[in-house]
Amino acid sequence: MIGIFKQKNPGNALLLLVYALVLKFPLFLHPQVPVLHKEDNYLYRLLLRWLDSAFHNTPVLFAILTFLLLFTQATLFNRICNYHKLLPRPNFLPGMSYILVSSLLPDWNHFSAPLLINSLMIWIWYRMISLYNNNRPDAAIFNIGLLTGMVTLLYVPALFFLVLVFFALLIMRPFRIREWLMGLLGFTFPYYFLFIILFITNQWSWKNILPSVTITLPVMPHFLLISLGIMLLIIPFMIGGYFVQANLNKMLIQVRKSWSLTLLYLMVAVFVILINRADSYENWIVVAVPFALFHAAAYFYASDKWLGLTLHWLTFAFIIWVNYLH
Repeated sequence: MIGIFKQKNPGNALLLLVYALVLKFPLFLHPQVPVLHKEDNYLYRLLLRWLDSAFHNTPVLFAILTFLLLFTQATLFNRICNYHKLLPRPNFLPGMSYILVSSLLPDWNHFSAPLLINSLMIWIWYRMISLYNNNRPDAAIFNIGLLTGMVTLLYVPALFFLVLVFFALLIMRPFRIREWLMGLLGFTFPYYFLFIILFITNQWSWKNILPSVTITLPVMPHFLLISLGIMLLIIPFMIGGYFVQANLNKMLIQVRKSWSLTLLYLMVAVFVILINRADSYENWIVVAVPFALFHAAAYFYASDKWLGLTLHWLTFAFIIWVNYLH
């Protein structure tokens, strides 16, 4: 399987769909209706009310929507990695890795605000790593800030992703205060509309505007399966990180900067998990995108084919066991 996805064959797009259906089919066997958490913000609550009325609380429709989200995220993520040459040759390993990573914890297959913002964060990450060669960056930086602001209106802890915007400007661009202010302006832009709506609907109060943010320890695993899933998340990441570090001198400057920004993306996403802890692992999916890229590097750079095959099939077997047999 690693050898097949390591090639850029147009037929692999269909194979990736089949691969996703095999791993994600338990979505349709045990469909669930989304549950609101206190961290979910205005825009997500509004969207969920609309979906509830459209779907009439039918769990299987939410399962279909969740699958479509995960598969489109994997496909978009794969195309971005190939377009920016984050790996030496075009391939389907990033998409495969995202499907694998997003299947390690059962809660990551639920429709939720963190799952939804992953779609926006993949696009934001793409715009960030495109800044290096952008000759007209003002509009791009404003759009990055705008999308990040929209993410926070879906999920309150995503406020910390504003730090990632500044990291991107620091790494990808020479320091210009105008660009930093442009990003901040874009970030606050969605809130102008929120303030207007709150004022018109007589809901204006600082309590409704200022988010409640607390730093807590994440939910500790209560089951061995969760611990094993986390181990299978971290071990390929460490191997991939080693291979990326070993091959940095062969990469273009833009690619090196993109890998550095992806690592910072992971660090910021881990911090997002610590904000306003939910009672499930749904919010942990915000780390899936950067983890998937390092997993793809582990599969791509492994000189010993048995290392890549062992990592993949061990992870694959674990996912089948957890989702089908447990």
